[in-house]
Amino acid sequence: PRSFSAAELVRSAPGPLQPYLRLMRLHQPAGTWLLYLPCTWSIGLAADPGCLPDWHMLSLFGVGAVLMRGAGCTINDMWDRDFDRKVARTASRPLAAGDISTFQSFVFLGGQLSLALCVLLCLNYYSIVLGAASLSLVVTYPLMKRITYWPQLVLGLTFNWGALLGWSAIKGSCEWSVCLPLYLSGVMWTLVYDTIYAHQDKKDDIMIGVKSTALQFKEDTKQWLSGFSLAMLLSLCVAGMNCNQTFPYYSAVAAVGAHLAHQIYTLDIDKPEDCWKKFASNRTVGILLFTGIVLGNL
Repeated sequence: PRSFSAAELVRSAPGPLQPYLRLMRLHQPAGTWLLYLPCTWSIGLAADPGCLPDWHMLSLFGVGAVLMRGAGCTINDMWDRDFDRKVARTASRPLAAGDISTFQSFVFLGGQLSLALCVLLCLNYYSIVLGAASLSLVVTYPLMKRITYWPQLVLGLTFNWGALLGWSAIKGSCEWSVCLPLYLSGVMWTLVYDTIYAHQDKKDDIMIGVKSTALQFKEDTKQWLSGFSLAMLLSLCVAGMNCNQTFPYYSAVAAVGAHLAHQIYTLDIDKPEDCWKKFASNRTVGILLFTGIVLGNL
């Protein structure tokens, strides 16, 4: 019997469509969740006291997250197709495997960005400008692994832009005393989960000459992840205090801290399957915080 999942959805799609769905990683929704969840935090915090988050905005940002994560993956694979062929985990990606051409992926990228622009144009002018400003990060992030051991930091700056955009979409502009610490917390969170993710490929990365925080931190990874987690929790507390959040919010922050502590304590950086499991579990971290935000508002 078939189970309903993103991977099953891609497998059941028409054959010619499947490489494009795999190119945008529709079969691996963990990354889409990690892009979307900071948007939900921001939209939730921007809701009026006693009110639920704006469900229209949550839906709109959900569509945008699917499109922009897909566009980011397409850009990444266009830059990295030669590297991907040399790594066992990525050799089957559509561009690396030759299932689609660079020209076809470029046309597909244009379609994704055009649809994402339609979503962006549904927002206020401030948010349109703010959202467009993130495109330079989306395009240049894949290059960072070639020039710095900190590409995960650039990914954090990119993936958590929704922490700024969600608030401005509701309020018309950013309240920086809330948005900046929320954004910083997301960046620190990304450094945690993407460093874990990068440990899957560290042997291949050394062989082909690309860089990551996993290679930078080596056996000190858990100490670094602990520091990033502490910075995330402190930033969340600052954001909550600056928008008058209540007990459920801080309870959720504590639950997030416990989840991250368990991840780090039980992590085996030399087992790729454990790294993937820990990476994917971060969806729970984001949902815990969103739940705390909603209950805190109510």
